[in-house]
Amino acid sequence: MKGKIIVTGGAGFIGSAIIWGLNKLGIDNILIVDHMDESLKWKNLVGLKFMDYMDKEDFLIAILDGKFNQENIHCIFHMGACSSTTERDAGFMFKNNFEYSKHLATFAIRKEIRFIYASSAATYGDGSQGFSDDHGILEKLKPLNIYGYSKHLFDLWLRRNGLLDKVVGLKYFNVYGPNEYHKGEMRSFVIKAYEQIIQTGEVKLFKSYKPEYKHGEQKRDFIYIKDAVDMTLFFFQNRKPWGIFNIGTGKAHTWNELVDAVFKALGKQARIKYIDMPVELRNQYQYFTEADISKLIKCSYKKSITSFEDAIMDYVRNYLMSDKYLTQ
Repeated sequence: MKGKIIVTGGAGFIGSAIIWGLNKLGIDNILIVDHMDESLKWKNLVGLKFMDYMDKEDFLIAILDGKFNQENIHCIFHMGACSSTTERDAGFMFKNNFEYSKHLATFAIRKEIRFIYASSAATYGDGSQGFSDDHGILEKLKPLNIYGYSKHLFDLWLRRNGLLDKVVGLKYFNVYGPNEYHKGEMRSFVIKAYEQIIQTGEVKLFKSYKPEYKHGEQKRDFIYIKDAVDMTLFFFQNRKPWGIFNIGTGKAHTWNELVDAVFKALGKQARIKYIDMPVELRNQYQYFTEADISKLIKCSYKKSITSFEDAIMDYVRNYLMSDKYLTQ
């Protein structure tokens, strides 16, 4: 393969895992674009192979100044974004998640570079419109938080400008696994449950405020990072599919099932305590998400998806218990 691979958000959770996956394919001609802060996300890069690193603001300036016009770039994985679902600064989210993405997409499309970007299942809002990645329902979606809306805006911008047949957008559902350690409150509940069990011997879950859902029976489509990487790299290795695709398992599981699986991985009996949900979260809480992955399957994606219990077992026993990262 000729040409450079660029991964924005390359030190982050999904970005660093994509680099891990590229390394497994023997690819290391990679430019990482990110913003290093006081978090420990730099540890995600230790052991990975790449050619260079560039700050995200310097990279955008270089793109706008035409400094990459003569570069031979094979693909851009645009994973960089603020993914906090509790962020309230709409101006920051518009600039960081929406405006930045428009600049990169415009550059990639003009240069005919494969452009694969992270959208989000948060764009589906309360799920009342379903979870189909059919482009026809995009205009009907109403995200519940500014993170989801910033992602949705970019999806809509591409559609309204007739550009969805020139890019690949991936709506990641609830991804969990190694390399998420730096994400603080935005880490998956798998690692939070693990920590609670180690510290207190029990796990706290939010009560349900809808009669059709018992406590802990709210459902999410949880997908292991290794499966998310396999699906993402499918679009790197197959250049024909275009448009928006869901990245999930297609099967939702309850929070109770998740907690039970973590306890099982630790060889312990489950102990769950149900607590009140903060008032500020109740109006933006998703009670059910489940990816419709039929479009992905129709594009000939054939890899089997790791079973829920096996994925959590792998994460807990091979990474959390030994403090390991995805590396070579």
